Amino acid sequence: MTTSFGQRARAGIDRRGPLCVGVDPHPALLDEWDLAQDANGVREFGLRVVEAAAERLAFVKPQVSFFERHGSAGLAALEDVMREARSAGLLVIADAKRGDIGSTMDAYARAWLTPGAPLEADALTVSPFLGVGALTGTVSTAYEHGKGVFVLAATSNPEAAGVQRSTDPEGRSVSQRVIDEVSSLNAAHARPDEWGSAGFVIGATVDWASAGIAPYAPVAPILGPGFGHQGARPDDAARIYGPMADAVLMSESRSILSAGSDRIGDVIDEHAHAARRARAHRGSESREPKDD
Repeated sequence: MTTSFGQRARAGIDRRGPLCVGVDPHPALLDEWDLAQDANGVREFGLRVVEAAAERLAFVKPQVSFFERHGSAGLAALEDVMREARSAGLLVIADAKRGDIGSTMDAYARAWLTPGAPLEADALTVSPFLGVGALTGTVSTAYEHGKGVFVLAATSNPEAAGVQRSTDPEGRSVSQRVIDEVSSLNAAHARPDEWGSAGFVIGATVDWASAGIAPYAPVAPILGPGFGHQGARPDDAARIYGPMADAVLMSESRSILSAGSDRIGDVIDEHAHAARRARAHRGSESREPKDD
């Protein structure tokens, strides 16, 4: 029986903590790491990040665009990096933000979520703004193969607010409608008491009340960009995400990658420890007896 991505993500958090490190070979970082601005450079960058993350973390998140800019050679480099990461036991979230009509999304799902495919990842970021219904086949493919998706719901970039906080005739924000509809797909697929495999991207800089979003069921993992360089700290997770905090993957990129190739392992250790400590502290607080 295939273990669902939701359960694999849950086990990964329990085993090694919620930190997720981006694999973002930004041109400026390639210069800082003394690597070439070509496909060989992004491959070497990615492999060094994977080597540092292995045995320290459960999750890495390659930003596909930084590989795509080098064309077919860049995509071949991405294949190498993701293959090495998965071989090292890391769960790989391909940050590609694919979104299209149903038949095209089904093709994307086969490309990224099919076992043995050249671009096989464990999960894929996807956009719901052609309608959550267009993602139905992708979600089904993910569940079939023990894979996952992270659906953009409430992103932290300021340009998104006008669209994502608009309301439908029922008064729900677009973000909440996405969460409701994806949660229905999880309820149809996930086994009772298991995390759903269709998670959400909800930024750590998002105020849930202002965004018109609320906790949801069944539980599904949240990819939370905004930790580290953008200002959110692990201790902030409970305040930001409320009762969903234990499902959050704390995504950091620049705050770790800027340490450089020589120090990245030590910095990952520091940030991973902080993320685990914050989660453990929340757990201990929840177990403390309450005054009558």
